[in-house]
Amino acid sequence: MFTLKLVRCRGTALRTFTSTASRSHENPLGLPFRPPSTPQMPRRGGLIQKRHIEHVKKVIVVASGKGGVGKSTIAVNLAFSLAMLPHRPRVGILDLDIFGPSIPTLMGLQHSDDPRLTSAGALVPIINHGIPTMSMGYLVPRPPPDSTEFEGAIVWRGLMVQKAVQQLLFDVDWRDACGSGPGLDVLIIDMPPGTGDVPLTLGQLVVVDGAVIVSTPQDVALTDVRRGISMFKKISVPITGLILNQASFLCPSCNTAHELFGTSTNASRLGIPLLAQLPLVGGVSCGGDRGIPYVLEGKNGGDKDGKAGEIWRDAMNEVASKMWGLVHS
Repeated sequence: MFTLKLVRCRGTALRTFTSTASRSHENPLGLPFRPPSTPQMPRRGGLIQKRHIEHVKKVIVVASGKGGVGKSTIAVNLAFSLAMLPHRPRVGILDLDIFGPSIPTLMGLQHSDDPRLTSAGALVPIINHGIPTMSMGYLVPRPPPDSTEFEGAIVWRGLMVQKAVQQLLFDVDWRDACGSGPGLDVLIIDMPPGTGDVPLTLGQLVVVDGAVIVSTPQDVALTDVRRGISMFKKISVPITGLILNQASFLCPSCNTAHELFGTSTNASRLGIPLLAQLPLVGGVSCGGDRGIPYVLEGKNGGDKDGKAGEIWRDAMNEVASKMWGLVHS
């Protein structure tokens, strides 16, 4: 069983729990019992009404049928670009990659404490850089900071994965830590690669306002992306457009763009709008490893990557403006 502790927050008791607990197919995250709030997956041939995530106005998913294309990095930087828009919307990030969560590392939270629980038994997001986040990576055993061994591998069958996704979608309180805030204007959901249980569960249960597809220019990546686009169409998730990552390398001495991994014309055959073409920028990877999103580093005066870095940040800001306009049109 979980070890529960009480934490006071403006007179409200919050519970914390450790990540060592017995789990079942019905409660894979080991959350304390609370009144049913999670919709059940439909039986074969049955229908279920899609619903909104509580305390979240709009949901944007960042997805790709292919792993390793920079999807999680794009998701994090898109969230911060949205949060820095003039209207200052409140933005959160939900990591639905059950088997390989990247958000804790990209947000500098890989050694954070376990999430707390509200008095109603809902998970309280973990915050860094002013953005609330939730991830499977916070709910599995983690090695100490000085250890190089990873002990938190998830080895689950489909039923466990489906239920865990439902709990992450509907058992997180996206208001402030005391449960009295207004909630989120936008929730960015970082999807796992592929077309399996996780995107299917999301598409059947949640009202999604837009999907951003991420790919690199290689044909092998775009082939998998086509499958992802087809899946979203089948489950009625609106596709906003494509971000082409690592589209070119900008030579620092001559400012000439070199398309190292394929031409952008390959992406035009996907039949969806091209939102941005991002150059290959070393600082994006370095910032992610240090838990500092690249758009934040640029905001604080970081220009080590020169023209390429400027193009990258400007493109992400432009995508954020487009997304804000589309989901609020």
